[in-house]
Amino acid sequence: MRLGRSRQSSNIEDRRRNGPRAGRAGIGLGTIVLALVALYFGVDPAVVLQMADQGASSPAPATQTTGAPTDAQGQFVSRVLGETEDTWRTIFNEQTNGRYRDATLVLYRDATPTACGTGQSAMGPFYCPADTRVYIDLAFFDQMASQMNAPGQFAQAYVIAHEIGHHVQHQLGTLERVNRQRAAASTSQANRLSVRLELQADCYAGVWAHHADAARQILEAGDIQAALDAASAVGDDTLQRRHQGQVVPDSFTHGSAQQRMQWFSRGLNSGQLQDCDTFSASP
Repeated sequence: MRLGRSRQSSNIEDRRRNGPRAGRAGIGLGTIVLALVALYFGVDPAVVLQMADQGASSPAPATQTTGAPTDAQGQFVSRVLGETEDTWRTIFNEQTNGRYRDATLVLYRDATPTACGTGQSAMGPFYCPADTRVYIDLAFFDQMASQMNAPGQFAQAYVIAHEIGHHVQHQLGTLERVNRQRAAASTSQANRLSVRLELQADCYAGVWAHHADAARQILEAGDIQAALDAASAVGDDTLQRRHQGQVVPDSFTHGSAQQRMQWFSRGLNSGQLQDCDTFSASP
């Protein structure tokens, strides 16, 4: 990625300097990867986080610094976040009747308090609509490269852009509407709604990339393939095949590898929010 022209966002809370690793030092990489099968990119973190709280030690009170981090990885994240802010403000101005309100991105290690319960790195990156924050343990990016065959900066940017896609859904009212529908639906129906919500966030990530590159030429050769590889790596079928040896489509909550790549590409090629209507289209 070319981020030399990208500003660093100040909407960063850095909690990585908290003392003991929040009582979760026993979580190993194997546990994290297994948890990703069910929880990665979860869109209703309140239920998941509250379940994770049961029987778990509470994290230490969060200490934090606010503003752009000074380390290289933190600066990269803050520049990507800045790109999402500048780009989504423009998109909202041009394609909606509303005004984009920035999200806050929280960097943490192992576990941290959130308005949705205790956030844990085993869940992967997630968005909490109750406090409009994206939570990321940056160790996840290492796992993407070493265990999910999804290395590279733009693969990491795709993860951030996907979570910001959920923030966009929250501002447009989609997240709350679908979560109400899920609460009244059967398990299989709720899973299908979750898939459509996740695919829309993938599409929104593509819309962001379309406009950010048009404005500031942030993409380099290979970046799009890196994002597609990341989308494929977190497809439900890919994860299920890797960890349980078989694929159960009725249990999908995020979409297949093909679906995730398809909807990211659709947003990337179009740049239009209206083309991300996964609820009307056949995903």
